[in-house]
Amino acid sequence: MAEPEFSATGVRIERSHRSLTRAGQVRIRDGRLELLTSYGREIDSAPVDSVQAGKPWFAGPDQARATVNGHRYRLTLGRPEDHPPGGATSDDEGEAVVNRFLEVVRSAHGSTAKH
Repeated sequence: MAEPEFSATGVRIERSHRSLTRAGQVRIRDGRLELLTSYGREIDSAPVDSVQAGKPWFAGPDQARATVNGHRYRLTLGRPEDHPPGGATSDDEGEAVVNRFLEVVRSAHGSTAKH
């Protein structure tokens, strides 16, 4: 099995202002994006080159949006509450994870991400 190109755990995944999981997973592996619950059950998946991803202007630095199979999801990656109190975490950490996610999706498209 190939190493994932991108993997994040502890991800809040929302659809239509409804939380699907507060500790889910986002994986991109073998050209496929997978959104999973904290138990590993698939929420949605699609070939990564068919996924549209971006960063909404109104969202926090640790949030991204992804359209998978026509469904729009809001992903919160690297939430400060995932870390122990007093930890040395900041919005920059979540923003770095979001930027890495968007970079992997963009590279699958061969150019800039679709917005």
